[in-house]
Amino acid sequence: MTITKIAIVGGGTAGWLAANHLGKALAARRDIELTLIESPQVPTIGVGEGTVPAIRQSLQSFGISETEFIRSCDVTFKQSIKFINWLDKSSHGEHYAYHHLFDRPSSPLDLTPLYLSQLAQSELLPTSYASTNALPTGSEPNAGGFNASSVHYAHLVSAQHQLCESGKAPKSITTPEWQGIAGYAYHLNALKFAQLLASNAKQRFNVNHIRAHIDKVVLGDDGLISGLVTEEHGLVNFDFYIDCSGTEAVLMKALKVPFISVADSLFVDTALAIQVPTAALQTIPPYTLATAHQAGWIWDIALTERRGVGLVYSSRYMNEDEATLKLHRYLGPSSCDMSFRKIAMKVGYLAESWRGNCVALGLAQGFLEPLEATSIMLTDFSAKLLAERLPQDCAQLPLLAGRFNQVMLHAWQRVIDFVKLHYFLSDRSDSQFWLDNRNPAHLSEELQQRLQLWQTSVPLKSDFFSKFEAFDLENYLYVLYGMKYQTQLSGAPSASLRQQAEDVQQLARKWLEYLPEHRDLLERIHKYGLQKN
Repeated sequence: MTITKIAIVGGGTAGWLAANHLGKALAARRDIELTLIESPQVPTIGVGEGTVPAIRQSLQSFGISETEFIRSCDVTFKQSIKFINWLDKSSHGEHYAYHHLFDRPSSPLDLTPLYLSQLAQSELLPTSYASTNALPTGSEPNAGGFNASSVHYAHLVSAQHQLCESGKAPKSITTPEWQGIAGYAYHLNALKFAQLLASNAKQRFNVNHIRAHIDKVVLGDDGLISGLVTEEHGLVNFDFYIDCSGTEAVLMKALKVPFISVADSLFVDTALAIQVPTAALQTIPPYTLATAHQAGWIWDIALTERRGVGLVYSSRYMNEDEATLKLHRYLGPSSCDMSFRKIAMKVGYLAESWRGNCVALGLAQGFLEPLEATSIMLTDFSAKLLAERLPQDCAQLPLLAGRFNQVMLHAWQRVIDFVKLHYFLSDRSDSQFWLDNRNPAHLSEELQQRLQLWQTSVPLKSDFFSKFEAFDLENYLYVLYGMKYQTQLSGAPSASLRQQAEDVQQLARKWLEYLPEHRDLLERIHKYGLQKN
């Protein structure tokens, strides 16, 4: 049977991202009808406000203007995730922090051996490395050039570190849309983002939009979905279905697809969230803050007019009253009268993202804590993958489903590894939560092997052999050595690395002089717009 009618069930970011990816892929196919069904009874969660750089390519491919996107979605630039207190305070100082930057290391040579050397030998670093921008509170350069305990991996290898710490933007007003001087993604208002995507899908790609609540999923004798019973329109039939119904996963539950929990590896299962207004002239950090606490961490994302703040915790190690008190303390006295929204997090993923004539995307496919903005990232990744391999006939379903599931299983497992890495590397011992996170029994075999390999060798590109791995070499380098992972190398680093380190600092000084303040650029974009390509 030829597939001519496709339904996306659910709106929000997942549904409308899928609508744009599929709408673009089917733009020349007049014989295929694409419809998004959105329930008027189900509110959008609207929590995911962080993205990764890959979203820029997708939005540009949809024909969306970056200027329009920034203006309409309360967008700020995101160049990094800044991790605070993920290491033991007594060993590394109060408020020790490191950056997981979005720019690749600035040097053509790997400066990791030089960094590892500096943990024990400070005299080899170029004098200019002793920048006050790089020093944690209470640290000063010593007479030899630098305090070895204050070495920051991201500062050594990338000029972007100083941009983040100085509150600079990753581009200027004359930098063309979707391009940057430094790598970047965005913080955004998820509800407004979904509205922008919806408008683009309907106007540019002629996606049909139906508001209807699904009461029942009808299965045929062959096990495929044959139709949907809605309150407003009765029975509606399609050939192929995409489940973007959020954590309810309405279609996949009807197909009885098992859910694989990873709660035994990733312990956090609850979040308390709130939106906090920002003052008109308040500094807007060009990064996400992720501050660890005794049983989880706190996200802090600054948009143009508000901050999205949430405390993530494990209910096995902290109760709701303790979590509420901790979030009030983080926000300060002004939060005393504020109430938080409690969000239960079912951490894991479907055993099959594609079964029969149905594919799950977004929260219907799975969910992990928002530590590395994995929700929108995996949704965008899987929607693009589906758009590239849309079935034309039902006879193709088994083959395409098998391939898709193989890719998505690998992607989910490796993302779980990367999130778990943050916890496992911590040397915090102030609670049972952190002690239990260091148990290697909770690691996958793949992550155990990689960490064993990296005990005596720095990570290499060849360690990441799949293009379907969302986090690769650079991501691991920033987290591993931001967390001061002790790779034991033999021999001294090459003398040429010293000059490369100096070149990185020269580039940083150039960028600091050239690039505008983050808030200043946002205001200029709202007033003048970015330069078109």
